[in-house]
Amino acid sequence: MSHNGPSSILVFDVNETLLDITTLEPLFDRVFDDPAILREWFAQLVLYSQTMTLSGLYTPFGELGAGALRMLASIHGKTLVDSDIDELKERMNAMPAHADVVPALARLRDAGFRLVTLTNSASAASPTPLECAGIAEFFERSFSVDAVQKFKPAPEVYRLVAEKLHVELSDICLIACHVWDTIGAQAAGCRGALITRPHNAVLPAARVPIPDLIAPDLSDLADQIIKRWQTQTTR
Repeated sequence: MSHNGPSSILVFDVNETLLDITTLEPLFDRVFDDPAILREWFAQLVLYSQTMTLSGLYTPFGELGAGALRMLASIHGKTLVDSDIDELKERMNAMPAHADVVPALARLRDAGFRLVTLTNSASAASPTPLECAGIAEFFERSFSVDAVQKFKPAPEVYRLVAEKLHVELSDICLIACHVWDTIGAQAAGCRGALITRPHNAVLPAARVPIPDLIAPDLSDLADQIIKRWQTQTTR
C-alpha cells in the first residue's frame, strides 16, 4: 500500500463522531441516577458488537444496544420497562450533529472531497438519523455494516466501501473519534484520522497504528485534511 497520493474519499463514522451521543444522558440519569453510565453502556455495546463478529455471529446494533441496556440494569440492580427501551431507540434516532460538523463538512465538500458515512448502525428508513440531524445532504452515500453482517473494525467492512465506490483502500481516509475504528481501517489499508472528542484518545502501545491525522474536533481536522490533500486532489 502506498500513502504517497491524496485521500480523496473521506469516510465518516457516525455515532459520536458526527452525532452527539450525550443527548442520551437524560435516559441514563433517570434509570441509573447517573448520566455517566452512558459511557459504560456505549463501551459495552462496542465490546459486544466486536465479540459477535469475532464469534461469527450477528445481531443488529440497535438490538445489541437494547440488550446492553438491559444487561447494565441487571448489573446495577435497576428495573427497566419497555418504555425505557423505546426511549433509547427514539433518542438514538434523533441525536443532533455536533456543533462543528456542518461547517467542517461544508468546507470539505467545497474543497472537492467525496464524503460518505460508514456506521455500525443498521440501515434506517427515512427519516434517517443523518436526515434528522440535518446533515444527510453532505454525503454521497451511506454504508451500514448490515451489508456484510460484521461490525467494525472487521476488514470486510472497510473493503465494502472501497468495492462499492470502485476505489482502492488507499484512496480512503476513515474519520472517527474511536481509535479502534482507525486501527481497523489502517490495518485494512486505509488512512485513519482521529478526532479526540472527550473520552477518546490515541492508544500508545507497540505496533498500534498511529492515526495519519489527529485533531481535537472536526474543524481542526478539516484544516489538516485540506492543507494536506486538497492540492493533490484537485489537480
